[in-house]
Amino acid sequence: MTLPPSDISIGAREAALFGLAAGAGAVAVGAVGCATEPAAPGPIPDWTTELRELAPNVFAYIQGGGPGTSNTSVSNAGLIVGEDHLLAIDTLAAPLHAQAFHKAATEAGGGKPFGRVVNTHHHPDHINGNQYFLPAEIVGHEYCREAVLRIELRNPVWAAREGWALGTEERQIVAPTATLTDKMTYWYGETQVELLYVGPAHTWGDVVVFLPQHRILFAGDVTFSYVTPAAFNGHITKWLETLDRIAAMDVDTIVPGHGPIHGKQELADLREYYSILKSEGQKRFEAGVSPGRAAFEVQTQHLGKFSGWNNPERVVADTVRLYDELRGTLTPAGAFAPAEATKEYNALKETES
Repeated sequence: MTLPPSDISIGAREAALFGLAAGAGAVAVGAVGCATEPAAPGPIPDWTTELRELAPNVFAYIQGGGPGTSNTSVSNAGLIVGEDHLLAIDTLAAPLHAQAFHKAATEAGGGKPFGRVVNTHHHPDHINGNQYFLPAEIVGHEYCREAVLRIELRNPVWAAREGWALGTEERQIVAPTATLTDKMTYWYGETQVELLYVGPAHTWGDVVVFLPQHRILFAGDVTFSYVTPAAFNGHITKWLETLDRIAAMDVDTIVPGHGPIHGKQELADLREYYSILKSEGQKRFEAGVSPGRAAFEVQTQHLGKFSGWNNPERVVADTVRLYDELRGTLTPAGAFAPAEATKEYNALKETES
C-alpha cells in the first residue's frame, strides 16, 4: 500500500529541500504593502543531548542542536517511570538515536522494562524507533495509527546520515496498538498522565501528554523551540487555536518535539511566527502573489527574529499549506517540498544573495 506523498520518507525530502534552500539571507523584492527593514534574527542557543529529570520519575530526552544546525529528524522524547514498567513518549528516528534513548531511559528507570509507548503523531522521526521498545503497548490517536499503517520504509532519513544507522538491524514500522479519539488518563504511582488530542495542528493526529501535578507538557511537534515549525501536514489556523489552548493550561514546562525545553514565552514566540505568516501570507494570497514569492517575502521582510531559527526553508511548505487553507483545498496530506514554490523561493534567494 502506498502512502500519500506527504507521508513517505518525510525526512529524506526535507533534507533535499534543505539542500536546495541553503542560500544566505536575502533582501525583499516585489513586496506587498510597505517594505520595512526586517529586524535582525534573534540569538539561537546551543543545547546538548541529555536525559533531564523534570520531576520525580519524569524525564525529558533532548537531542542536541544549535545555531545553523539542521534539525531535520532530530526530535525529542520523554520518559515516565512507573512501579513496574517505563512509559516512553515517542521513540525518535534513527536506530542510533532510538537505542541511545532506550539505554539512557532504562538506566534511569532502574532496569525496568518498557510497558507502554505514546506516539504524539505519525511522522517517522517520532515513530521509527517503535520496534526497539516492543513488546510495549503503543498508544496514539486513531489518525496516527491509520497513517503509520500506510508508511512504507523507503529512503529512510537515517540511511542517508553518516553514523545514524548501526548497519545490522532489520528495520520495521510498528503502528500503535491502542488508540484514543479525545482523552485518555493513566496513573504512574501518584503521577497523573493525561493524553489529550489537540489536532489538527501539526498533523490531524496530534496528542500531547500533560502531567497536571507537575505542570509539565510533552507537546510533540505542536511546539518547536528555536526551530522553524513545519506545517506540511498541518492546519495553520487550527494550530494557532491549539497554541492558545496550551497557553491557557496550567503549564510551566513544555518539552517540544524539536529544540530545547521551553515555557510560555517560547510558546508565544511560536504563535507570533504563525500569526505573522498567516497575516502576511493572506495579504499575498489575496493579491495573487505566488506561494514561492510570498514565502520569500515573508521570510526576508516580516519574520524578523524568527528568520534566524533553524531550518528557515520550512517557510515554503508553511506558506503552501496556508494557501491551500485559504483556497479551501486543505487535506490532512500535503507535500513537504512543493516543487514549484521551492524552485521559485530558491531562485529569489540566489538573486538576492
